[in-house]
Amino acid sequence: MSVAVGGDTLLNLAKSRQPVDRERLLLAIADLCEAPHADEAMRAPPIQALLSSIFMSLVVEAERDIRKRLSEKLASADWAPIALVNVLALDDIEIARPIIAQSPVLQEHDLVRLLVEATIEHQIEVARRPHLPSNVVTAILQKGEPAVLTALAGNTTADVSPADMEELVEAARQITSLHEPLSEHPRLSGQLARRLYLWVGHALRQGLADRYRFDVTILDEALAASVREAHGPAGKVRAPAVSEVAPVTAREGEREVMEMRLLEKLKAANQLRPGYLVRALRAERFSLFAGGLALLGGYDPTQIRAVLDSDRPELLALACAGVGIDRSAFPDILDMIRAQNHGNPGGGAEGARKAITAFAPVAPDIAAAAFRQAVRTLKAA
Repeated sequence: MSVAVGGDTLLNLAKSRQPVDRERLLLAIADLCEAPHADEAMRAPPIQALLSSIFMSLVVEAERDIRKRLSEKLASADWAPIALVNVLALDDIEIARPIIAQSPVLQEHDLVRLLVEATIEHQIEVARRPHLPSNVVTAILQKGEPAVLTALAGNTTADVSPADMEELVEAARQITSLHEPLSEHPRLSGQLARRLYLWVGHALRQGLADRYRFDVTILDEALAASVREAHGPAGKVRAPAVSEVAPVTAREGEREVMEMRLLEKLKAANQLRPGYLVRALRAERFSLFAGGLALLGGYDPTQIRAVLDSDRPELLALACAGVGIDRSAFPDILDMIRAQNHGNPGGGAEGARKAITAFAPVAPDIAAAAFRQAVRTLKAA
């Protein structure tokens, strides 16, 4: 590697111990490596070893902004030292993002390691990486993280096999954020589309029917049959489809009694789960959701109702986290609740953003305890 151009400047920077000069040296070397005809020389083993040593010693002391600029410079470089690329890929997500998205140096095992060691944000970027290889797709499916699965479903260039698509469609039973990207995925087969049809909302069902030219009469009959089968054989309790629970034509008091009896029966049979609450909202059964949330979390029903009518969506988020509802599903849940509850809980987009922070990395019982304490504090105020 020649330093004829600007050599004196590079030497002066190398001699300096000032942080600003060290950072200038770091970027100057990166610029030099990008010079025409430099790529072939950069890949020589002795040069790779030298570059790795220089870059790593400088990056350790570099400020965040410099590391970000270096990441952008090296994102597409196939000569970049592998050790440096892996360090940048594990850095703050804003620094790591271009490396994870583009670097040709990252190998399959490096991407799988990110899925194991890095944050959810890093894992999402891995799932979005263009032309993601099948082994990495398999690792994502094995982890089963909803937000990462959703990013994978939206990555139409990933090497997703028919078996992988089947696994994603099956996951869509419980993860509502998968519905839209899967319904538009080019590798969704007609057979899997028919299965997905049973779990998505009306608008997406219509889109699937148009795309695959389904006979909606037959599919709706299948949907009704699945509702009947959901009750299971005599003596075995299974969660029925919410569309068959306590018909909305019943008088209000009667419907609430019927819903509560059903919810208690489901809870006793260990069939009252977060997915059932989401399905209740999708079927526009708001009172069934509210009663189910209170019963599943052991919350005071009046407190749940008060939170649902408040301008504090973060309290609702705590209650949802306390019963195991996933963070990635909450924005859809909040939208459905507001649509069915006169815009409440209020707070607008800012309130929704604030609510997401309630999904801290803690166990559901801790979130439930925090909800009860917050509601008591709110009531006392």
